[in-house]
Amino acid sequence: MSAPLLSVDALGVDFRRHRKTFTALENISFDIQPGETLGLVGESGSGKTTIGRAILGLVKPSRGSIAFEGQDITHASRTQRRQLSRDIQVVFQDPYTSLNPSLTIEQILAEPLRAQGVSRGDASRRVKELLDRVSLPADAAERLPREFSGGQRQRVAIARALALRPKLIVCDEPVSALDLSTQQRVLDLFIEIQRQTNCAYLFVSHDLSVIRHVSHRVLVLSQGSLVESGGVDKITSDPDQPYTRRLMMSAPIPDPVAQRERRAALELVLAAEDKSE
Repeated sequence: MSAPLLSVDALGVDFRRHRKTFTALENISFDIQPGETLGLVGESGSGKTTIGRAILGLVKPSRGSIAFEGQDITHASRTQRRQLSRDIQVVFQDPYTSLNPSLTIEQILAEPLRAQGVSRGDASRRVKELLDRVSLPADAAERLPREFSGGQRQRVAIARALALRPKLIVCDEPVSALDLSTQQRVLDLFIEIQRQTNCAYLFVSHDLSVIRHVSHRVLVLSQGSLVESGGVDKITSDPDQPYTRRLMMSAPIPDPVAQRERRAALELVLAAEDKSE
C-alpha cells in the first residue's frame, strides 16, 4: 500500500463553554489513501464535522496530530493554510450560503484561481472546463447562484472545490439539503469525478445509505469517539455495533412501505435495548 495522503493520529478537540471544558473528540485515528473515499458517519453531535474542520484548520486540535503527505499540518500557519488550499478543498452542506450571491458563477469559480496567480484568460478557460466536468451548460457562467436549483448550486460548489485540482476534498454533508433523486445524481457526480481525477474524499454524513454509495471504508462516530470502522460492505450490511445498526435502520429510503417496515423494526430494536439496560 502506498503512503497515506492524510494521517490523523490520536486527535482530540476540546471546546470551552460557560467556563467548562467540553470534549468534542477523543483519540481519533485514521488514514486516507490517494484516490480513496473515507466515509465518516454518526448522529448530530457525534463529532464528525469537527474532524473535517480540524483538517481544514477551522478548529484547533487539543491533542494528537494531522499530517498531509507526511507533513505535520496540525498547527499550520495562515500562510501554510493558503498553500494547502491548492491540495485540500471543501464542499459544505448548504450550496447557497457557501456561494457569494452577488457574484456570477464565472466569478465564483475564477476567484480561487486568480488568488493563486492564474491569468484571467487561463482562469476563464478553466471555468469552462469545470462547468463541463460538473455537467452545467456553458451559459451558466454568466448567471447568479439564485438562478439555479439546489442540485445545480451544489454542482457549482463542487466545481469550485475542483478548481485548483486538489488531492483531498472534505465533503461536509454535501447532499443532506437535497431531495433523494437529486442526491443520487450528485453522489454519482462525486464518484465520476474521483475516477477522472483520483482525488480523495473525506465524506461526512449522518446517513449510512449515502456513505454506502460513495465510500470505500467507513468510520462510525458517537459522542466524539470511534465506535466501529471497516470496509463499506461490512459496516453497511453487517455491522458489529448496535449503534451502527440503528444508523443503518434510520436511513431514509424512497419506498414508503419499506420505510414503514424499517421504522417498525428499528422501534423493536430500541425497545429490546432499553429492556437489556
